Amino acid sequence: MNTTERDGPEVSWRQLVLDLGYLLPGLPIAIVSFVSMLVGFVLGVGLFVLAFVGLAIMVATLAGARRLAQFERARVGWMEGRAVGPVYYLPPERTGLARLLDYLRDPQSWRDWGYCLLILPLRLLTWTLTIAWTALSLALAPLVLLAWAITGRSGLQGLPWVLAITVRGLAAVESSIAWLLLTNESAALRARTEALSRSRESAVQAEADTLRRVERDIHDGPQQRLVRLTMDLESAQRRIDEDPATALPLLEGAVLQTKEALAELRALSRGIAPPILNDRGLPAALAAAAARCPIPTTLDIELTDDERLSPSVENAAYFVVAEALTNAAKHSGAHQCTVSVAKVADRLHVQVIDDGRGGAHPGKGHGLAGLSDRLTGVDGRLDVSSPPGHGTTIDAELPLPPSV
Repeated sequence: MNTTERDGPEVSWRQLVLDLGYLLPGLPIAIVSFVSMLVGFVLGVGLFVLAFVGLAIMVATLAGARRLAQFERARVGWMEGRAVGPVYYLPPERTGLARLLDYLRDPQSWRDWGYCLLILPLRLLTWTLTIAWTALSLALAPLVLLAWAITGRSGLQGLPWVLAITVRGLAAVESSIAWLLLTNESAALRARTEALSRSRESAVQAEADTLRRVERDIHDGPQQRLVRLTMDLESAQRRIDEDPATALPLLEGAVLQTKEALAELRALSRGIAPPILNDRGLPAALAAAAARCPIPTTLDIELTDDERLSPSVENAAYFVVAEALTNAAKHSGAHQCTVSVAKVADRLHVQVIDDGRGGAHPGKGHGLAGLSDRLTGVDGRLDVSSPPGHGTTIDAELPLPPSV
């Protein structure tokens, strides 16, 4: 007979320790959760006639439920060796009283609150059984050792396995409740789908805005110069035989119009996708953009000259810096700008700071609206801080695709 048949099924002592570490503190945690959630709810409802007081208590109660739920997800994840999720909370998109009301309409916050109440009766059972089985096993341990010392084999060889499988079952019941109430995969998937939809719409809007801007700039700049160039050349053509002296200034003007039209076309192309960005990468392109800026600009780029990012990230980062420097030169009255670019974990952080008059606004109809749309199109985000009289800080964050 082999060892496994003689001593019973193999026991995972590590998992037994993890299960006991999860189950034994469970009842005190459940009592604190139950009491705090019940008292908070009763006080919030009872004082709701006082409007703000009752609302504040209810919001504090749901916020506490979130923290307790986060703690419980961490405990279950520690026991099972995997992250517990996904979980989705409504993002705080409003401010003031409206933001407090958003807490009350968040389904996951109420699921967290319900978990804090429902877990107490379950843990009264699981904790009691865990203590009873553990105490019984400890009490019988001397008998097991004595039997082994006398006979060379244990008369209760299956006891460790029974304890382990019982504790594992109790822990699995509790963790299943946590997975049921403290996660919401469907809501997380819906939120991700909506975010992707908004991202696609923002990308389309950003491209449409860019096309309209390019069309307007071409109409107001190079197109007008080309019309004048055509008229000057036609006039010079009519006079070249009869009055060469009069035709010569017209030809010189045509050459000047040609050079200015080419310069404007190059400037427009740099605003879309400059060749230097495709050829030499983001650091070189940003250095060129800073050199063209009429405001003295300092660069702090934590990328090597030969380090390349994905084209979408490079284009978006360049567009942020170029547009921010253009807005600063046109509107801020700044004397100094600073551009910082750094990779932090799996994200690229871009920051542009000027010491101008401030007051910049990212809303629709303002110059920064296009930046927000373009970043949303690549799952990035934009933060603008521009208090009047204290300069403007533009922070952009772009996700970096995983390396292959």
